[in-house]
Amino acid sequence: MPLRRHRFAQLLLAAGILALAAAPPGPASAADSSAPDERHGPDTPNGGKGRYLPLRVASYNIAAGAGADHVFDPTRTAEALRALDADVIGLQEVDVHWGARSAWRDLAADLAEQLGMRVYFAPIYSLDPLEAGQPRREFGVAVLSRFPILSAENHDITRLSTQDPNPAPAPAPGFGEVVLRVHGTRVHVYATHLDYRADPSVRRAQVADTRRIMAEDCDRHGRCPRQVLVGDFNAEPGAAELTPLWERLTDAVPSGSGLTYPARTPVKRIDYVTVSDGIRVRGATVPETLASDHRPVVADLLVRRGGRR
Repeated sequence: MPLRRHRFAQLLLAAGILALAAAPPGPASAADSSAPDERHGPDTPNGGKGRYLPLRVASYNIAAGAGADHVFDPTRTAEALRALDADVIGLQEVDVHWGARSAWRDLAADLAEQLGMRVYFAPIYSLDPLEAGQPRREFGVAVLSRFPILSAENHDITRLSTQDPNPAPAPAPGFGEVVLRVHGTRVHVYATHLDYRADPSVRRAQVADTRRIMAEDCDRHGRCPRQVLVGDFNAEPGAAELTPLWERLTDAVPSGSGLTYPARTPVKRIDYVTVSDGIRVRGATVPETLASDHRPVVADLLVRRGGRR
């Protein structure tokens, strides 16, 4: 079955890309001598001086706006996201008119509006409404960005549907990709949510799909753009099914640190920010927050200039 590749031009209305004013990010540490002295806002003329461009990226499974207390509170979710002070945030478990649990709201658009960021939403599920004339019920991943979104795409990867009583692994959407303009340099950001089941077979197939899709953005000589993969992988860093990812990507969080799940007393890390060649990691943190049943991961990166593919 061929992949269904939904081009950005076809999804402009559904994606909910909001060209809102960007809030300037906060200061970065001076841990790397090749970094600028400060993190500039994405649209300021002095942004990104030097050989490397500063970029703060986060990943957060927002549990459809419910906190560790299971109470739906999108304002609390927005406050937790704002506190990350990230330029780009990959979100998982995002409801868009999905159901009563999230008050039928479009969380992707709501959070983007509250944060003054652009957004691309990539549904995993897109179901008919319960009543005629209502919007489609959707659930998936999203990317929030302070930087311009040049293009976006919702890729298919192998999935085992939770909406089918007798599911079989099959290609399905929900692997989001956006191309951002970061001070003149293009950066590809991919947001994913891998299968949660104990059996790793579907995750193993998803990792293979992920590698193939990311390789498609490289040229015939193997030159690849700057790439960042974020998401809830539902597996710990040493899991065998994740091993192929580490051939081309670097985990921003040091091994054995940064536990993310469950939020109250985390015992494992299943949430990630990972980067390709051309991107250096200055540092990463896992902030303590109960705005979801996961904790977010935040990474301060340095993106080498160029990579305009």
